[in-house]
Amino acid sequence: MALCQLISKANLDALVITHPANWYYLTGFTGDAGLLIVRQGATTLISDGRFTTQAHEETSSIRFLEQKGNLMDSAGRLLRGKPGSRVGFDPSQVSVSQLRLLRKAAGARIQWISAPGLVESLRIRKEPAELERMSRAAILAGDVLSGAVKLLRPGVTENDIAGEIEYQMRKGGASGPAFESIVAFGERSALPHARPTAKRLRKNELVVLDLGVILAHYCSDITRTVYVGRAPARVKTWYRGVLEAQGAAIAAAKVGAGCGEVDAAARKVLAGYRLDRHFTHSTGHGLGLEVHENPRLARGQKARLESGFVVTVEPGVYMAGVGGIRIEDDVAVHTGKTEILTRISRDLIEL
Repeated sequence: MALCQLISKANLDALVITHPANWYYLTGFTGDAGLLIVRQGATTLISDGRFTTQAHEETSSIRFLEQKGNLMDSAGRLLRGKPGSRVGFDPSQVSVSQLRLLRKAAGARIQWISAPGLVESLRIRKEPAELERMSRAAILAGDVLSGAVKLLRPGVTENDIAGEIEYQMRKGGASGPAFESIVAFGERSALPHARPTAKRLRKNELVVLDLGVILAHYCSDITRTVYVGRAPARVKTWYRGVLEAQGAAIAAAKVGAGCGEVDAAARKVLAGYRLDRHFTHSTGHGLGLEVHENPRLARGQKARLESGFVVTVEPGVYMAGVGGIRIEDDVAVHTGKTEILTRISRDLIEL
């Protein structure tokens, strides 16, 4: 197991994993309660009795231990048998109270070592089977978004569209949305993370639709902007600027490119349109089992893209009191090429 090599390199005897996406990645276990302990030659999944059958059905070559009492007590008692061990944990995923319980149950002779991001460093590079799932998730998200656009007409509410989006996701085979869908009409579309409300759509308004599905455990994330009516010249200019910025960022997203460089490519185009001050978030983020993963395509990010990375590319501009424009696609980085997983047109839609 590649993780065992990382554990050894970090001079650890064991690693405690508490994040569900990580234990699914390593074992296939889909339960939402438990804890995984990985040691050289031994992996133990601890969970409560609700998941005993599920754990045996979904995993192989690992030990399942049904917890007795508190989960952290059970994990600590298992580790107690190895006094002097160096046990790693991710401080971003283990709370102070959980660590306190682990320390107490494991005993004073166990050394607890901060070891963030070990599993994530493996998850960041997608294997061909993962990329195939992510491609299907991206295509489904595009189909759902295209269907939602057809429902836009004056009088419908943001909640109407959001409800139909989730229904169509599940009808298409998704286990659910990757995040709460963003459906924003008119001036509310200037809020990058607007959530659906009872606001009704009116003629001559911008609409931002941002959604993603979870399909076969993997996430997608897509955004399109619509104008209900005939778009005025300024809106068309803003849209052209965002579209060109996205194109520049996608072109820059190559193996070896710095994540900050990809972000800078989008900002340079928007600066040429004098729109850069209206771009208030980063250009994109990693995607996979979770909708927000590493790397970040943002200012100052030194990490470099590698083959197998999947990122979103989503520049946008937001005009308070008027509305916003964002275009987002899922992009897989390969040696020698960049693949856009989302398939629907990026042209301005006027209804």
